[in-house]
Amino acid sequence: MIFVDTGAWIALTDASDQYHLKACRIYTQLKQERLRFLTTEYVIDETVTRLRYDAGHATALRCLDLLFQAEHVGILRIVYTDKVLFEQALAIFRQYDTAVLSLTDCVSFAVCQREDIHRAFSFDRHFSMMGLSLCAV
Repeated sequence: MIFVDTGAWIALTDASDQYHLKACRIYTQLKQERLRFLTTEYVIDETVTRLRYDAGHATALRCLDLLFQAEHVGILRIVYTDKVLFEQALAIFRQYDTAVLSLTDCVSFAVCQREDIHRAFSFDRHFSMMGLSLCAV
């Protein structure tokens, strides 16, 4: 299983994104490895919001549709935050006072810890700071 972060979803969806071609190559490779993907509702929120602002409503909706279609066919698992997970994310957020981490990042890290995930499809180097290997760097 591989965690997929906001930057990867945006790059896959938005052809004008600087990482689009790289993200498409990586995604194709990961699918050939028959890996399942995992993300969170926080990442989806962040992704769709950024796409809405930067690429338009239609692009944001297309991304949403593709994500839920991937979930429906079993390629993607979406983790929804509960109280315990949220508290773990807050603990991470409090711990890293010198790193510029969003709460979404911290939820992602808490999910990776809970699910024992060691790889992330992300362009965010904070994942490597948390001990995950990055597929996209």
